[in-house]
Amino acid sequence: MRYELTDLRLFLEIAQAGSLTAGASAVFITPSAASYRLKNLEQAMGTALFERTPRGMELSPAGDAVLTHVREIFEGIERMQGDVSRFISGIKGHVRLVANSSSLNGFITQTLGRFLVAYPGIDAEVDERQSETIPSAVLAREADIGIFAGETDVEGLSIHPYAVDRLVIVAPRDHLLASQHGIRLAAALDFDFVCTSRASSNYLFLRDTATRYGRSVRARLHTHGFESVLSLVASGVGVALVPTSVLANRQQAKLLAVIELDEPWALRKLNLAVRKDARFPNFITACMNFLLEDPLVAATRLQLPTPATE
Repeated sequence: MRYELTDLRLFLEIAQAGSLTAGASAVFITPSAASYRLKNLEQAMGTALFERTPRGMELSPAGDAVLTHVREIFEGIERMQGDVSRFISGIKGHVRLVANSSSLNGFITQTLGRFLVAYPGIDAEVDERQSETIPSAVLAREADIGIFAGETDVEGLSIHPYAVDRLVIVAPRDHLLASQHGIRLAAALDFDFVCTSRASSNYLFLRDTATRYGRSVRARLHTHGFESVLSLVASGVGVALVPTSVLANRQQAKLLAVIELDEPWALRKLNLAVRKDARFPNFITACMNFLLEDPLVAATRLQLPTPATE
């Protein structure tokens, strides 16, 4: 039985987007041509790969099984291209990375930018997700590298300590909280918050943590990016929950009061995960090492407590 790579790529793009139109656009064909190709692929497979619903295209149980194999196929092709490129004109390839908002904004973006400058043949795709979902996404081959906060019980991953960060409350310098040296989150929730977008992992963490305390977040507004959050807090709109890493080298930080959170979860251990069975092309390994060995990032790992010795 033969399958066209174009059809398998189309299947992969539809599965990832949950949309026939978006999948067609990703492979530069019309939706009608995509529908025809998908129908032929399903006939060749002998089963439906998607369930058509009002919400879009959802994988059938058979389609879910096929997705794992298709990801393996294209991972192998990527690895082949990376290996061959060494004999042509430098490294070429594509790195997929998923991370939570704190690590993206505080550490990854600057390091990844330097990596892409050093390796002009490499492209990167970066996706922000909640920490809890990242290990499973890496295991499912939705990304090559994942960076997340906390621990995971997902098996089949190689976990590397990445960075250490701390969540704090920032407030205008004339705010009631400005004189506090430390505060519990429950007390901070009595005030108005400036929040990142509703889909951001930073806001979802704040919302979910508040819910566990039986509280809700009084969000005056949601804005994109920590830069806007800090500017709005400095202007007196409200307070915010941010990682200390985003305060470095930002002008707004001079206009803010930083209040420590007296919470065990405020000190955040960030981990980098890849699949144990991954046979990466050299450029993905190079990217992983570049992220781990960034001196500014590596220095934060010194904050981890040293295990007691007998």
